[in-house]
Amino acid sequence: MSTVPARRSRSVFPDLSEFFDAFPFAGLRPALGGNLIRVEDRVENGRYVVRAELPGLDPEKDIDVSINAGQLEITAERTEEKSEGGRSEFHYGSFRRSVTLPPGAKDDDVEASYAKGILTVSIGLAEQQEAGKKIEVKNAE
Repeated sequence: MSTVPARRSRSVFPDLSEFFDAFPFAGLRPALGGNLIRVEDRVENGRYVVRAELPGLDPEKDIDVSINAGQLEITAERTEEKSEGGRSEFHYGSFRRSVTLPPGAKDDDVEASYAKGILTVSIGLAEQQEAGKKIEVKNAE
């Protein structure tokens, strides 16, 4: 077994929000999309599934999930624990993300679960209709 620590490969261009953290004017971060919840989505077994990174939160107290006007809204809040000395690179405060739902999403068929810092929201999809319909043009003469 190797004792060499694993190295995580990174892009030459860091995530834009991480880039701005390195400068003294990191206070601009919220205006540039700071405290943004990172998500991934996919369609799986007739359901639209959204996964969101929300580590270190209590899902019953700190996370709110809702659907409004075709948008999935995820909000969360992480409160800072006060301690003397030391340093923290954690992000505290309110976090928010809106995701536009695909056509056919059923807002009455939604399930949400939280495990190991990942929120998973699964939304049922209605059967997809044909993309279009050919209309016969009749001769009016």
